[in-house]
Amino acid sequence: MKTSEHIIAPKSQVFLEGPKSRGFELLFAFRVFRQFIRGFRRLHFIGPCITVFGSARFKENNIYYKSAREFGKKIAEMGFVTITGGGPGIMEAANRGAFEQGGISVGCNIRLPLEQKPNPYMNEFITFEHFFVRKVLLTKYSYAFIIMPGGFGTMDEFFETLTLVQTKTVTQFPIVLFGKDYYKDLWEMLEHMVAKGTISKEDLSLVLLTDDFDEAMLHVRTYIRKNYKVKPRKRSWWFFEKR
Repeated sequence: MKTSEHIIAPKSQVFLEGPKSRGFELLFAFRVFRQFIRGFRRLHFIGPCITVFGSARFKENNIYYKSAREFGKKIAEMGFVTITGGGPGIMEAANRGAFEQGGISVGCNIRLPLEQKPNPYMNEFITFEHFFVRKVLLTKYSYAFIIMPGGFGTMDEFFETLTLVQTKTVTQFPIVLFGKDYYKDLWEMLEHMVAKGTISKEDLSLVLLTDDFDEAMLHVRTYIRKNYKVKPRKRSWWFFEKR
């Protein structure tokens, strides 16, 4: 596993304190920009990725941990990079499956008040300060999302992606919602939204709710083959990426 590149020093909890001085705000903008640039440099040549989201709280003997590990393996078999939030639980499991299969395993870790340690199954990882920077990177380099059972963070990532699909910011982007029993009530709520007209039926057309690995990977593979073409990148760029 490679050593983490910490983007900047730990942040102060200042977001609810209102406007700061112009100098502070300018420095904040520069620090965020710096995080993006370093993220772009580290991931630009990493290869086409599939992102796996899910809870950090599941242990190794949990059924969803085992399922995420299997997904990491299958993503590697497809020739894609497995990318996660870089932490424990589902993230560790997906990275582990890819790593053990000989595939490329990458993480975008986040610095939290209670330090989230990166899992040991990654070829490359970066530690970010801000969730919004991390989410951009996890989306930017991904060709599909696999959403495993999770909590607030997983729901945030799922619904932000659905919003991007709804607003046509991203199109033909396959999303797998894995765990029929876990997501049963959520799916019923989404169908209720369709019935009430707050979302369109087409907004859910790219979301597959399933418990079947093969069905999930077929869903992902179908849209990738139909809509995406991986373009070769020259190993020279103005951000001076690692070769």
